[in-house]
Amino acid sequence: MGKLDGKHVIVTGASRGIGETIAHLFAAEGGKVICAARTLNEGDHMFAGSVSSTVADIRAKGAEAFAIAVDLSKPEECLRLVEEARAKYGPVDVLVNNAALTYFIPIADFPVSRWYRSLAVNFHAPFHLSQEVLKDMLPRKSGSIVNISSGAAIGPGRGPYADDALLSRGGTLYGAEKAALERFTQGLAAEVYKSGVSVTCVSPSQVVATPGTVYHHLVDGMDDPRGEPSELMAKAALLLATEPLDKVTGRVTYSQEILGEFGWMTGAKGTGVDRKGSGYSLI
Repeated sequence: MGKLDGKHVIVTGASRGIGETIAHLFAAEGGKVICAARTLNEGDHMFAGSVSSTVADIRAKGAEAFAIAVDLSKPEECLRLVEEARAKYGPVDVLVNNAALTYFIPIADFPVSRWYRSLAVNFHAPFHLSQEVLKDMLPRKSGSIVNISSGAAIGPGRGPYADDALLSRGGTLYGAEKAALERFTQGLAAEVYKSGVSVTCVSPSQVVATPGTVYHHLVDGMDDPRGEPSELMAKAALLLATEPLDKVTGRVTYSQEILGEFGWMTGAKGTGVDRKGSGYSLI
């Protein structure tokens, strides 16, 4: 018996990386998974991976999934995603806001169009999607929203600053968006608590090697030993989506921290374990 038997799940950014792994695990646990992303077919994006491929792999293992191509930078597309997901599998039980758009550009040089597009995908889309799935969750007094954050939400602190190329390379907006997502998580969790809906947020304890993190030189290749496998983020998301409300709601946490705390892994390390996380993770 799976932890998500019969549950309807939406996973955004499911074409590759963490989102793809979450979609696979949630389907393996019995969920009917809507795999959403911009990339419908292989070759549509510079990186390998597509929601069609993700769904094909899930179905090959005997699980249930369906692909929907969507541009989450547009509010009407967010609403269409939920409407089509609802038409396919019924009311939504679990939403995983994983999709992300990253531009490493210093503020002084940031194009305004990219600024607003990044905000639309990384912060506004979780709002639009959450608001829409709550139409299913609140009346039934159950449901789970899991937001995927990043260690980038931990700011550099006050100056003076060392000559650090990583700090000056242009991650300010992405970090601000993820910090905002963490505050959004706790605020929404408090708002819907009495209705039995769980809202949580999780970041990798160590950088996960994905096509995106390799491209941006955050890790040295897919086999970089400094990283953690995407399976740990998927397990952490599953834990947050399935544990009882009072045990997890409002948590802003890290993959290995939460897995170690609940006994889902041993030997946990990284952010949240041997170094502090963001301010919201400490509340």
